[in-house]
Amino acid sequence: MNWKLIFGLSLFGLAMAFATVYWVSPKMEPIIWLAIFLICAYLIGKNAPGKYFLHGFLVSIVNCVWITGVHIYLSAEYLAHHSQETEQYAKMNSELGLSVAKSMLLVGPMIGIVSGLILGLLAFAAARIIDLIDSQ
Repeated sequence: MNWKLIFGLSLFGLAMAFATVYWVSPKMEPIIWLAIFLICAYLIGKNAPGKYFLHGFLVSIVNCVWITGVHIYLSAEYLAHHSQETEQYAKMNSELGLSVAKSMLLVGPMIGIVSGLILGLLAFAAARIIDLIDSQ
């Protein structure tokens, strides 16, 4: 495992954690994440010593830690710019009795796992494509 690569690529998640609190609108977020995932998949495919899927998955898990932590710490600012998420967390509070922080602790890892599966598959595919191109 290349932990330096995993940690380095997870810094995209740290940057996005703050960006989504202050600057990035919910409508732009998926587009930016797609670009980040494609860059990460390429860099994993090019630089990981194998286990491409696992590298991609772990990048997203570390991203999840960064993002969840920042969003909990800055929850008031985050929720002020994310009305849909505010409604979802209010619903979780009324139905499950969970505070915003507990809701974020529940939802964040689920998003991390799903995005990890996606980035893992993209990294695996990128590695295969890179191998095909390099072998020609």
